[in-house]
Parts: sequence; C-alpha cells; structure tokens
Amino acid sequence: MKSMKFLIGMIAALMITSVASAQHSSSPRGLVNLGIKAGVNMYKISSDGNTVYDQMTGFHLGLLGHIHLDHIWAIQPELVYSSQGAQSGGNEQKLGYINVPVLLQYMFDNGFRLQAGPQLGLLVRADNKSELTSFDLGVSAGVSYVVPSTGFGVDARYNHGLSNINQNDAVKSFNRGIQLGLFYIFGH
Repeated sequence: MKSMKFLIGMIAALMITSVASAQHSSSPRGLVNLGIKAGVNMYKISSDGNTVYDQMTGFHLGLLGHIHLDHIWAIQPELVYSSQGAQSGGNEQKLGYINVPVLLQYMFDNGFRLQAGPQLGLLVRADNKSELTSFDLGVSAGVSYVVPSTGFGVDARYNHGLSNINQNDAVKSFNRGIQLGLFYIFGH
C-alpha cells in the first residue's frame, strides 16, 4: 500500500514537473503536455466460478501526461479515478480504483492515435474490501483522436485485468471493461 501511494505520488509529481518545465520547440522530442479526461465505463467481473456477472456502468475522471518521444511516438501516463464493478441477480458489486495506465502511443498526422500499455489499479472503495486484493494489474489497448488545432479529443479503450481480485483463491475474478471518454490536452 505504501509503495503504491509512493508510485502514484511520483507519477503525479513527474507529470506536473515535466509540464511546468516543458517549452515548445521545433522538435516535439521531450515535449510534455498535461491534460484532463473524463468519461463512462462499462465494466464487468469475469469469474471462473458459478456466478455470472452482468456489465455495470460507471465513470472515470483524472489527469494525463502526454510525453512526445518523437513525431510519431509518445508515452501517456495517467492518474484516473475509475468506478467499476458488476451486477449479479440484482446485487451490485461497486468498486472504486485509482488506476495508473502507462500507454505507448503511435500518433498519425491526422490526429488519430493507437495506444497500449500496462495499468496498475489501487482499490480505494468496495463494500467488501476485506475480501478483495488491494492491487489490480492489467493491460489497456485502444484508439483516440485529438483535434490538432484545439487539444480536445475522444478516447476508446479496453482494459483487461490480469490479476485475481479475490483474496480467496478458490474463485478467480478479473476486472474487464470498456472506457469511452473525452479529454483536453493543455498547450497542444
């Protein structure tokens, strides 16, 4: 738990410090922009047990850093609160995570981007928190589009949980979901 808080703090500090010191130049290499994002989640819990979970709708809200490696490649770390979970037989399993995806992006000249990378989640809210693991490791993949002249964009992403979120190993359960959102990159 202590190491996760340290990791989140370091990523946030890196994003803020990099943005504060970044200056526009003729080469985008090393250029860092800060942004905000928000949107809707459609998550479910995939389980190898007898329980069948249905999708649950939630939201996400957070910060992003967009770090240019060159004209076509970028790294985008994010710090995002995400409401997730699932439903089964009228019962809801509401979960809240602080997710830290770090995405490698391939940027096309027209504003489209392909992105993929690891995501680490820290469970911060659940009715049955003692029955769940604190960390959720997964991978994310998706597409986004930014209107080059404005910095506004849209994002679609699939998040695939790799780690069992149950403390009890008898039944393995994984977070899986789709995120659709809007974002704004300052100084784009």
